[in-house]
Amino acid sequence: MVILSTNDLDRSIAFYVEFMGMRLKFRDGDHFAALDGGTIAIALVTAADQPILPQQVVVGIRADDVDSAAKAVVAAGGGVLKAPYNDQHERRAVVYDNCGNGFVLYSPLVD
Repeated sequence: MVILSTNDLDRSIAFYVEFMGMRLKFRDGDHFAALDGGTIAIALVTAADQPILPQQVVVGIRADDVDSAAKAVVAAGGGVLKAPYNDQHERRAVVYDNCGNGFVLYSPLVD
C-alpha cells in the first residue's frame, strides 16, 4: 500500500476514482480512504492519519504480526518511530529501514 497525504479527502478520492479508475474500498470519515488500484492499494490520509510527515509518500506493508515485524526491523538495523499500537481498524507501527526510509507495518484488526 502507498500512503499519500491530502488536505481534501473528497477531492483526492474523486481524482483517483474518476481519473485513475480506482475503486473506493473503504472510507473512515474525513481523514482516511483506501482505494483499490488492482496490483496496488492507495491510502489517502489527512494530517490526522499521516504517519510520518505531510506531503511525503509512505509505504504501508501488511504484516501477519506487527509486533514481531517491528522487532525484526530493529534487528536488521532499522528503528521504530512509533511503537506498535491499535487504532480503530488495524494494529500498526511506524518504522524506518537501515537507510532511514520510513514505512508503516499494519495488520487489520478484523479481516
